[in-house]
Amino acid sequence: MWFLTLICYLSILAQVVFITVSIASGLYYIAELVEEYSSIAKKVIWWMNVTVTSLYICLWLFENFPTVMIICGILAQVCHFMILSNFPFVAFSSPQFIFGMIFVLVNHYFAFSYFSSTYHPFSEVIAYFTLYLWLVPFALFVSLSANDNVLPTTTDLSDVDVVSSYISKRNRKYGLLTLFSYAKESLLPMRTKKGF
Repeated sequence: MWFLTLICYLSILAQVVFITVSIASGLYYIAELVEEYSSIAKKVIWWMNVTVTSLYICLWLFENFPTVMIICGILAQVCHFMILSNFPFVAFSSPQFIFGMIFVLVNHYFAFSYFSSTYHPFSEVIAYFTLYLWLVPFALFVSLSANDNVLPTTTDLSDVDVVSSYISKRNRKYGLLTLFSYAKESLLPMRTKKGF
């Protein structure tokens, strides 16, 4: 009996590894698409944001959710709209990004406190978290790599010209795609073929 239990645990471990690799490769592919088609990605994220905002209004009209929770969710969507105004450039120190992150955390707090005090089926809880709390922030997170390879459009009023500034900043990439590329290069090194 103990051997079958051990096999079950090993099987669960293998399934978790396969699911993790599948999610990582899917994220890598989506990050590649967002980087290649950043203007289309901006439109898609904008429509996601409009849809989630309208879903918050429908939730306020048709369900008995707390008004504070809905207002906080709509304010988070307004912050996401403001983040999209400079897309694909996202400054982590901008007030829009900071307030967006604060609203995401506050929305999670309100959702956990509401769903812990009021019974809803698991499918409704996961639907709320997926559509209302995770959809737009996840899309913005994946699109952070879109500004890695975008050419500069403006320059500072400093002594450095546009080309020198671009070349010096180009070496410092901090996106999701860069993280996945680094992981791919470090975990799966390429073999070089010898030409005889």
